[in-house]
Amino acid sequence: MNLPRLRPAALAALFVLAGCSQSGDQAGAPAQAPAQAQADEAATKLDTYRQLLRIHNDEMATSMGKEIVSRYPDSAAAKEVQQTLPEIEKRWKETSEKNRLQGLWLYQVSPMAGGTQSTATIYSSQPSGNDRVRLVLRRHTEWGQNAFLYASGEHGFVCKGNCTLKTVVDGKDTGIKAFAPSTGEPALMIRDDKAFIAMLQKAKKISIDVTMQDGEKKLTLVYEVGGFDPDKWQPVGKGNAKKK
Repeated sequence: MNLPRLRPAALAALFVLAGCSQSGDQAGAPAQAPAQAQADEAATKLDTYRQLLRIHNDEMATSMGKEIVSRYPDSAAAKEVQQTLPEIEKRWKETSEKNRLQGLWLYQVSPMAGGTQSTATIYSSQPSGNDRVRLVLRRHTEWGQNAFLYASGEHGFVCKGNCTLKTVVDGKDTGIKAFAPSTGEPALMIRDDKAFIAMLQKAKKISIDVTMQDGEKKLTLVYEVGGFDPDKWQPVGKGNAKKK
């Protein structure tokens, strides 16, 4: 049987059709591959997110969850993550803030003037740098319990006799009575330390207005005291509460 001969023009048309068919098949294949690759990536990251939840690593789970939602917003992985991510992120932020506040406090027990003292110290958040002032809670085997402000450098506070410091505790105005120590240290001793410490334990933020000896510069000292842990401020034995 003899096959019919095709004219050159007809052969050319067949090659063109074949080429179009092959290029069409090849064009369709890559269009599906990226979608499948993204689905596989989302599934892998979702598995990591689930593992982070199981080990209660809220920080990394929040980061991974946000990445999944951002990069694969229409995926099944993103939908699953969105069911738990808001709660996990909220818990992580609360824990981070709690750790930050706790880290503002320094607790020490050391020898001091023939006895032993235990201190809980926090620096002012405002002002910062060279102008920051320490708030110190102290227990001493001889002097008893004290609470005081302590400035850096040689110059202390302006306070003649007993002075009342304007104070704001969590938005509520009050006043704290203080006095300068007779030893000449750059400090202000809080008169009623027991009441002050009891107030501090319930507070989140305390602002105290003071006047410095350098040009009688007025400062508002801000302390973020919400991370105070009374259990870390160790007792050192009984003593008479003698004011310095």
